[in-house]
Amino acid sequence: PADVILMDVALAGVMNGIEAAVAIRREFPRLPVVFYSIQDDDAYYRAFRRSGILSHYAYVRKSNYLLPEMIVPLLKDAAAGRSFVDPDIETRVQEVRHRDEHAPMALLEPNEQSVARMIAQGLTNEQIADRLGFRDKRTISRTNGQIYAAWGLADTTTDEKIARTRAALIVQAGRLIQWDADGIARVLDERGDWVEWDGG
Repeated sequence: PADVILMDVALAGVMNGIEAAVAIRREFPRLPVVFYSIQDDDAYYRAFRRSGILSHYAYVRKSNYLLPEMIVPLLKDAAAGRSFVDPDIETRVQEVRHRDEHAPMALLEPNEQSVARMIAQGLTNEQIADRLGFRDKRTISRTNGQIYAAWGLADTTTDEKIARTRAALIVQAGRLIQWDADGIARVLDERGDWVEWDGG
């Protein structure tokens, strides 16, 4: 095998560079690898976070580090068992981790996820029941209740139309949103604090 691999995370093909490195390291455990990227794409940060790669690596932005006088020390460090992550990339990896851990869909079972997506598309309970092959739309009403409960929308003062609209907003935003008694929406920030939502 090679002594060390320099890997672009954006490979053209079935696998990205991180997935390719994981496959290579199955055959050659802890083979040193230096990843570089010009892409700012959540999918790569997510793949890196889930890769299980713990040592003998570096992950850097091409624009910051891919110069011979910088890349050679990174390759040598990886070969020596040390690891390094570009601070910009580390920040983005943590942002993606936070979003994934607080993703609303992660709180739902697969059938509830399907219903939630259809609610966001504006389908009625009857239309959703028809699409999913249920004869009784009350099955969908029960599923809606489970979605609302999982997402904190099951307040007795909240009527079905408001809960449904808020569920659709949560699906579209891809993050949990809480509304106070005045209808002010708040989302979790990276520190785990509820802050007023700007709609972004």
